[in-house]
Amino acid sequence: MKAIVQDTYGSADVLGMEDVDMPVIGDDDVLVRVRAASLHVGDWHVMTGRPYLMRAMGFGLRAPGTRVRGTDVAGVVEATGRGVTRFRPGDEVFGTCDGSLAEYARAGQDGLAPKPARLTFEQAAAVPVSALAALQALRDAGGVRAGQKVLVIGASGGVGTFAVQLAKAFGAEVTGVCGTTALDLVRSIGADHVVDYTREDFAATGVRHDLIVDTAGNRPLSHLRRALTPRGTLVIVGAEGGGRWLGGTDRQLRALLLSPFVGQRLRGLISKGNREDLALLGELVGAGTVTPVVDRTYALADAAEAIRYLHRGHTRGKVVVTP
Repeated sequence: MKAIVQDTYGSADVLGMEDVDMPVIGDDDVLVRVRAASLHVGDWHVMTGRPYLMRAMGFGLRAPGTRVRGTDVAGVVEATGRGVTRFRPGDEVFGTCDGSLAEYARAGQDGLAPKPARLTFEQAAAVPVSALAALQALRDAGGVRAGQKVLVIGASGGVGTFAVQLAKAFGAEVTGVCGTTALDLVRSIGADHVVDYTREDFAATGVRHDLIVDTAGNRPLSHLRRALTPRGTLVIVGAEGGGRWLGGTDRQLRALLLSPFVGQRLRGLISKGNREDLALLGELVGAGTVTPVVDRTYALADAAEAIRYLHRGHTRGKVVVTP
């Protein structure tokens, strides 16, 4: 099969399309014929090997531990292992897998859910990692409740577009922070208010929020805290910026260290995929409560350019790759 592979850390130039062996599935695995895959910022970090902390966490010290890139997937079940009870060949699925930038990918059955019929494969592939992060930031780390004022920073990005819609589904009053060209998009997905960060400082408006979900990754904690109520919660999603060793994780660490000494709750987020949350997201998108936003779609051969576009940081929703 054809797949996007890399043998060393580096820029998108290290990616290439090659013919490789088909994945071998275990007893609890599913072989998926990939119809679409989507990218998230973690793909960039795994590709570059930065921050270096990632290498020590098991991604490979000198070279990537796995050759084929990509995690988010939507496709059709081709085969199942002996222990798989939830799927059979021909089922349309979405979720997370090993190496989705390929014609076929291996996934654990608990990492997949039935694809909602109303979604295209491209839309379904846009859901898993980013929507899981948004859901867990709001519900688990943020404790969102109906009637709260929620601020989503980076509201037009992959996680941000899901966070805006999910916060509305939880009954919150939502303000989205984004650039000028994305204001209409953020309004269209349900934000009650929008702030153009190129023209206005959300911390200087006088409005204080019960919960801030920061997906943009570079503002000082002191600045973010000025937009919180005295007992509000800040959830930092992702770890952008910073140095080569820790990247932006140092900002999350500072938030955790400061939190016990202030009235506000300051938290980082490491989202984790699980069967229950993926099923819940499938229900929400299936009902039309949440709609994935797809910015651009690239062919598999152009995956390197897709990752370059993602890294520029001005995407509106998700970037999708199709074999």
